[in-house]
Amino acid sequence: MIIERYKKNPILTPNSDQSWEAEAVFNGCPAVKGDKTFLLYRAISLPHYHMVAKTRLTVSDVGIAESKDGINFTNRRRLIIPEREWEKFGCEDPRVTKLGNKYYIFYTALSEWPPNAGSIKVGLAITKDFETISEKHLVTPFNAKAMALFPEKINGKIWAILTANTDRPPAKVCLASFNKEEDIYSEKLWSKWYQNIDKHVLPLQRRPQDQVEVGAPPIKTKWGWLLIYSHIKNYYSDKRLFGIEAVLLDLKNPHKIIAQTDFPFLYPEEYYEKHGMVPNVIFPSGALLRKNRIFLYYGSADTSCSLAFIEAKAFIEKFVKKDIILTKLKRAKGNPIITPNENHPWEAKATFNPAAIYLGGNVHILYRAMGEENTSVFGYARSRDGVHIDYRSEEPVYVPREPFEQKLQPGGNSGCEDPRLVKLGNKIYVFYAAYDGKNPPRVALSWITVSDFLKEKWNWARPVLISPPDIDDKDSTMFPEKIKGKYLIIHRSGDDIDLSFNKSLEFDGTHWLEEYRWLMPRRGWWDSRRIGIAASPIKTAVGWLLIYHGISEDDGVYRVGAVLTDLRDPTKIISRTDYPIFEPEADYEKEGLVNNVVFPCGAALIGKELFVYYGAADKVTGVASINIDKLLAILKICKC
Repeated sequence: MIIERYKKNPILTPNSDQSWEAEAVFNGCPAVKGDKTFLLYRAISLPHYHMVAKTRLTVSDVGIAESKDGINFTNRRRLIIPEREWEKFGCEDPRVTKLGNKYYIFYTALSEWPPNAGSIKVGLAITKDFETISEKHLVTPFNAKAMALFPEKINGKIWAILTANTDRPPAKVCLASFNKEEDIYSEKLWSKWYQNIDKHVLPLQRRPQDQVEVGAPPIKTKWGWLLIYSHIKNYYSDKRLFGIEAVLLDLKNPHKIIAQTDFPFLYPEEYYEKHGMVPNVIFPSGALLRKNRIFLYYGSADTSCSLAFIEAKAFIEKFVKKDIILTKLKRAKGNPIITPNENHPWEAKATFNPAAIYLGGNVHILYRAMGEENTSVFGYARSRDGVHIDYRSEEPVYVPREPFEQKLQPGGNSGCEDPRLVKLGNKIYVFYAAYDGKNPPRVALSWITVSDFLKEKWNWARPVLISPPDIDDKDSTMFPEKIKGKYLIIHRSGDDIDLSFNKSLEFDGTHWLEEYRWLMPRRGWWDSRRIGIAASPIKTAVGWLLIYHGISEDDGVYRVGAVLTDLRDPTKIISRTDYPIFEPEADYEKEGLVNNVVFPCGAALIGKELFVYYGAADKVTGVASINIDKLLAILKICKC
């Protein structure tokens, strides 16, 4: 895996035996000295009466622990304590960098209680041995946090990165350079720097409602300076999302951005990240590069220190090969290929969400059709080349037959929706959403023999419901061969994609699909609100290829991505596209019955070309294609 949390997280937790770190220990930053790795971290004390504040409060010190492997830490003790006037109410969130024979430890210094923006500034402690602090300095005369040095001089100068105006938003991640050490804590220099602050900003913020803050000190790689930072989405609302992102800066000119992430590669998912003093917080605070492995240290729920491992080469390759992973499906020039037909009342309103299967030298398309009465049925079309329609049925080939799919609300939607086709043995199975307009839609299953299907003898078996009652369940299909002796059915009974292993396809109304939650939405990404399977799985030499749709919680737009899973064990995810491979761009995709929707239900592989059939704006049917080797190359770069 490119990114993997340490399985025994958190690596540092509060210690009730020592009151100075009994409440919380988090935001750890590492430094190496000899054969030891030291972890500097913020430690919060138990509440106690503070004589200067004349009230009970907690105080932060900077603690230190040591390790031989960078994972297991012992010998915890206090290193930096509040003793100067400008830090008397706390020393928080250390960042440490070795430059020459000294270790420069920057931290947040609090000079007033309760704290306000003007009393929150950057302090500096210098040590050579992590035993004694030789110097302390107040650095910034203005509100700032999270400062760190680059680990070597650039063009003969000392360089630093910091977050200015952290508590006077908008916060700005900025660069500063110095001729000598004394300049780092020169009030005169900083005052002049602050007057021209916008000249020093790294433009990492994507939206005004978000906040960015420096995370780990920069890491030098052969591709550039890797800066791992905090991106807090919707910072000013109750829907804020703490995420960890990264940017690659030019080695000779750190102001030059080479590449940048567009989504968080880590966000709160685990229990220790969701629960603590401040729930749902994950904050990068330090990193080490060891051979090809990045040790990323981060604070979890403002309570404990945690660790993740990143495969450096593969991770950064996503940056430098971004042009490849941004490749998208190419829509057909003749799109839309199926449109409503006013001469056929059953499909006069919409023809969309098509299933597809390639058999006998033709692509067979089963599409959802609606008339003005809003009853969904399936029409049939056929294409030799995958794009141009050679034949289209005059009548629907599949209609509602059972009570569970017949209209209960006059004028409302009902019927057979969003089919997916799977060939297994001498049968073609159709999975679809059955809806009566009143009860939640459920997954229905029917089948037809391959022979009858090719002869257009629509002798469909009686449909049966296979998903549990009273649960909204859609987007279903099946792997086209048994997996470990069982039928593996895909469906969606929530916001994620589920699996169900079944011994038989003979559903009799007494057993239903199980809910093995498999693929999840990714918070902060383009597929953050809900995801669902699109076409049925396609077997390749390197794994099962699945196309899926995702909806963004930001804009509600439907986009398309791809997943590669293990051939023997499809529950194992090999890769998932970082960016959508298709999204609404054409007018017929942006405007229709439901705007900004591309919704595939079928795909056909003809030679090396993969054709993906989709509903556009819940109105018409389109097709887009990509060379399958190109898509697999994208997935190779985007491996999990």
